[in-house]
Amino acid sequence: MKTFLERLKEPKPMIYDGGFGSQLFDKGIELANSALANELYPEAVVDIHKSYINAGADVIGTNTFVVSPLHLEMAGKSAAEAEQLVTAAAKHAKAAVEDCGKHVYIAGSVGPSPGAIEADSGDTDFGIPNKDVRDAHERVVAALAEGGVDFFCIETMFSAKEAAIAVDVARKVGIPIAVNLTYKYTKDRRTGEIIYKTDWGHSAANLLDILSNGEFSDGRNLLDDVHLIGLNCGAETRRSEHSGMPYAINGVRQTRIAMEQNGSAPKRIMAYPNAGMPQLDENLRTYYSQAPEEMVSYVPELISAGAYLLGGCCGTTPDHVKAFRQAVDSHSS
Repeated sequence: MKTFLERLKEPKPMIYDGGFGSQLFDKGIELANSALANELYPEAVVDIHKSYINAGADVIGTNTFVVSPLHLEMAGKSAAEAEQLVTAAAKHAKAAVEDCGKHVYIAGSVGPSPGAIEADSGDTDFGIPNKDVRDAHERVVAALAEGGVDFFCIETMFSAKEAAIAVDVARKVGIPIAVNLTYKYTKDRRTGEIIYKTDWGHSAANLLDILSNGEFSDGRNLLDDVHLIGLNCGAETRRSEHSGMPYAINGVRQTRIAMEQNGSAPKRIMAYPNAGMPQLDENLRTYYSQAPEEMVSYVPELISAGAYLLGGCCGTTPDHVKAFRQAVDSHSS
């Protein structure tokens, strides 16, 4: 099997998996922290991974999105339990790959801290201390590396500054790194230009600048350590034209333009949006507006925009991934 970096050199786009927490909910598993499923419901975790592999995913992500000690503390767990849960998560992902007997890469999911960080808020009265943020990422990254993941997927980042901290931690391990921010619709009142920015006002261009300026890495240009840049999640409750796949397409275009303007070495682009806007049915259960047949209709445009590793986030299912697989295979044939 080719290494992940070797696979990135090939022209054919790759398929990521879909929503994980939403799949746990579909199984009736509702926890204060979804990472706890790695110990409480191991068979369910393996089954979800297998469903995505069998649907055609080239890459699956570990169930470690909220495994950070900062998140576990909110669920009444100790920081020491983070490593145990990460170890279990990596083990489950590997078991799923082995059971399916397919060549699938494993991404180590590294999620954001549960709130503003010091670097954005300006102090530790309102923000989580930068040191605590770094320490939490170090625990997760070290355990994922020990678990044998193929690359790190730093995802759903609301702060490009926290993304830079996470990259600085991850790059010391020496395996590939993907960085994905979560954007919202904004519009420049002066020019009318639509620009996607995070909750902390960071655009794709800001991400590239923050990664390269070395503020969180002792002067090191972190862009040299990143192999994929992109976006995930994202759901505009009032703007369906900027949710789900349309959001991903616009975000990929803006990311590509930012890289061209930055003048840095080109990176592969990753995109895995929510399945549209979350809504409530008559039983007050959440469902998402974009079914597989709708999302898959956008796949050719998403690839043309520049996406290389594409999949889904909240609300996407194995049926979505199966449709993406068929579309990518048809597009590349």
